[in-house]
Amino acid sequence: MAPARVAASAAAAAARGSRVPQPSIRAISTSPPIATNAGLHERVPLDEYPRDLPPPPPPPPAGPRREGATQDRREAIKQARPFSEFLTDTFNREHDYLRISITERCNLRCLYCMPEEGIDLSPPAHLLTTPEIVYLASLFVSQGVTKIRLTGGEPTVRRDIVPLMQSIGTLRSRGLRELALTTNGISLHRKLDKMVEAGLTGVNLSLDTLDPFQFQIMTRRKGFDAVMKSIDRILELKRLGASLKLKINCVVMRGLNERDIIPFVELGREKDIEVRFIEYMPFGGNKWSEGKMISFQEMLDLIRTKYPALRRVPGHKNDTSKTFEVPGFVGKVGFITSMTNDFCGTCNRLRITGDGNLKVCLHGNAEVSLRDLLREDNAGQPIDHEAFERIKQTELDRKDGRLSDETTLGWGPREKALLDVIGAAVKRKAEKHADMGDLEKMQNRPMILIGG
Repeated sequence: MAPARVAASAAAAAARGSRVPQPSIRAISTSPPIATNAGLHERVPLDEYPRDLPPPPPPPPAGPRREGATQDRREAIKQARPFSEFLTDTFNREHDYLRISITERCNLRCLYCMPEEGIDLSPPAHLLTTPEIVYLASLFVSQGVTKIRLTGGEPTVRRDIVPLMQSIGTLRSRGLRELALTTNGISLHRKLDKMVEAGLTGVNLSLDTLDPFQFQIMTRRKGFDAVMKSIDRILELKRLGASLKLKINCVVMRGLNERDIIPFVELGREKDIEVRFIEYMPFGGNKWSEGKMISFQEMLDLIRTKYPALRRVPGHKNDTSKTFEVPGFVGKVGFITSMTNDFCGTCNRLRITGDGNLKVCLHGNAEVSLRDLLREDNAGQPIDHEAFERIKQTELDRKDGRLSDETTLGWGPREKALLDVIGAAVKRKAEKHADMGDLEKMQNRPMILIGG
């Protein structure tokens, strides 16, 4: 049985009062449902090495055999498959992280995300279907994407989200390492166990205050207790051994929730949580102003008034967050500094919106439709499971069965055309997004229509 499935099943049984044989935490955590880099660098404890072995022999002298081995290595490097040209931009940034918005709907109305007057939802026929999402995910993974995040709107309101995650989770055999979710947590606790079984490896949970009354002000809805229930459930599954990362995203807005910064930091005193404070960013209809934004440096100074030992933690080159820790705390603190200290130079992210547009930069307004190209062979209509199989079979018949050997996924000209469009869009990606003053004036979608 898969480790995440064991953890989720055990937790569910415990909630019912049933007894389930518990595998060891070590057994669960060493076999995650989707491989991560961590598993490639496990070290054997020193006390497991024999202590009575003689010292290792000196290296063999250089000679024809040694030179031949070196030559073999050089040849292997030459023959190694390079990262996809389609996903590499003109600044040599390799985009191996794809965020897919799977719905425009949400059960909250957060101030920075949803315009006060609401939004006009796209007609259902304009949104990507499950087969279309799975196909695009497969196509990007075939080109080197190793991480996929499902976003919204609020992705958990999509009725078939668990089967969708199960389908995407099968891509781990083709190179997918992480399957993550961005959510507000309102209904997550009801679906979390099945998601973990499907291969979920990470949750970014949006929560901007620890005050239930302030929560209602910032989201224009109730639901604080449900969010905390989801957080507790994630932590419970982690204790049972599920390989599941939890990050809490908090957008800080002056005059609304800056007093929550210290309580959020203290949330990590005994809990394995990373809270990431996000500089308030301008999007369509969210009434952004520089005066409402609290900068990374101001937040850092505020935390250090109480925790002066707060220190930087080394991160990955593609991290969006600058990570810190308070000595002695279990959790960590991060800062996403898009406005005052951008990280464009190491950006590895692409986005697909709910209506099927490829967006190469969160703050850019250039988009290209993948949906329209995808549907050309279906008279422009949404592709359901039956239509997808019919189109694929037509292509196979046209090429007398040879098509599957000519393209990555076996869909012929349509796949090649999609890759050309994707590659051209990635090549047009700017070196960095506009400065703060220009971003305020630019037209961009509301955040809810982009995908968090």
